[in-house]
Amino acid sequence: MSLRLQVNLIITALMAIFSSVLIGLQIDNTRRSVHDEVVGANVVATQLLSRMQWVYGSSGLAGMAEFLKQVGRIRANEVELRDDQDKLIFSSPPSVYKVGREAPAWYAQIVAPPLAPKEISLPTGRLVLRADASRAVLDGWDDLHPMLWMVLAGFVLGNVFVYAVMGRALRPLHKVVQGLRDMAGGDYGTRLTDLSGREGRQIGVAFNQMAQSVQDSIEARREAREAALALAENRELTKIIQNRIELERGAISRELHDELGQQVTAIKSVSLAIARRAAGNDPAIEQSARLVMDCADQIYDGMHRLISKLRPLALDHFGLHDALRDLLGECRLQHPDLVVNASLPQALDALEDELATAVFRIVQEAVNNALRHAQAKRIDVRLSVAAQSLQLEVVDDGVGRVAQFQGGGHYGLSGMRERAQALGGSFELTQVEPSGVRIQVELPLTQEAKECPN
Repeated sequence: MSLRLQVNLIITALMAIFSSVLIGLQIDNTRRSVHDEVVGANVVATQLLSRMQWVYGSSGLAGMAEFLKQVGRIRANEVELRDDQDKLIFSSPPSVYKVGREAPAWYAQIVAPPLAPKEISLPTGRLVLRADASRAVLDGWDDLHPMLWMVLAGFVLGNVFVYAVMGRALRPLHKVVQGLRDMAGGDYGTRLTDLSGREGRQIGVAFNQMAQSVQDSIEARREAREAALALAENRELTKIIQNRIELERGAISRELHDELGQQVTAIKSVSLAIARRAAGNDPAIEQSARLVMDCADQIYDGMHRLISKLRPLALDHFGLHDALRDLLGECRLQHPDLVVNASLPQALDALEDELATAVFRIVQEAVNNALRHAQAKRIDVRLSVAAQSLQLEVVDDGVGRVAQFQGGGHYGLSGMRERAQALGGSFELTQVEPSGVRIQVELPLTQEAKECPN
């Protein structure tokens, strides 16, 4: 049901109540007037006829009948003269006032007063006096009838007027509804203009503000989707680049190990042979040969250190568990005063290569940062494998502060974060009091790693 129809029905109901009250008051006034007139006329007629016994005393019933004929009709009363055998001798003539017309029975029943007939006893008969309110009721009906037509006309015209006024008053709402429909259809640039009235202008301003908010929200969501898509593409690209870098590092490390390692070994063998041949014969050649041997050993050691940085061989041959133990063991050898605690489950060897490489690189970078920049004396590395994810925590007691890492230029932290996010994981850096930082990484497991127990 429309608002216009609802308001019109309310106005109709109020007008109906008002009209009913008005008609009810008119009927009540008519009922009182008829009652007063009929009762008064009946009392006067009763008193008059009660005093007419002298007519009966001189002329009998015939004289009474003749007298009543001369009197004629008494207003609002019916008079009957009957003898002692209940034979009708005289009856009032019919009224000539508005002859042939009668008020509706329902109206007469409401307005006419219920008065009982009155009798006046005579020695040889009786007079019967009955109140007759039909003419007074008809007068009341004639007064009410035009009023009913006026009320009906006012009721109809009032409803038509209210319906038209409400249609004009609610016209701005139609524009609002159409605007909402346009917005529901995807036209978020819809705006309302030229709404009449103070309320219409307020509705227009509120609607336009809402539409602007919705449009801004849609635009923000679109930009957020585009940003999320771009971020996902960047992470995928980062993942591909990192995988490619790891492949190239592995290829370079293998090339160094297989080619350069053999050549350095050959140089060392030839130098050793020269040194043995020159021993006791030419000290200068022997010394030069041994110098070449020492250089070859240094090149070999440097090559192995470079290979371990490019791609740890233990990670390819023995798995993440042994690779991390080897990494932390080398830290202990290079830094005798450093305390390193590690909690590494054997289930790490079941991780796929990409995930294992990311964990190793994050631990490697975190340990290097703690030693190189924070001068840490203690490093705790904890790894755990749950049903759905792998949790890594690296804690140091160095002098590093999280606030120092908020700006740019910290590529090690950015690299760790990118590695974690590229695999769909999370990276968090928090401060440890009184000193030190905590790195927490959570990475989702692949199906292969999930099926392996701790």
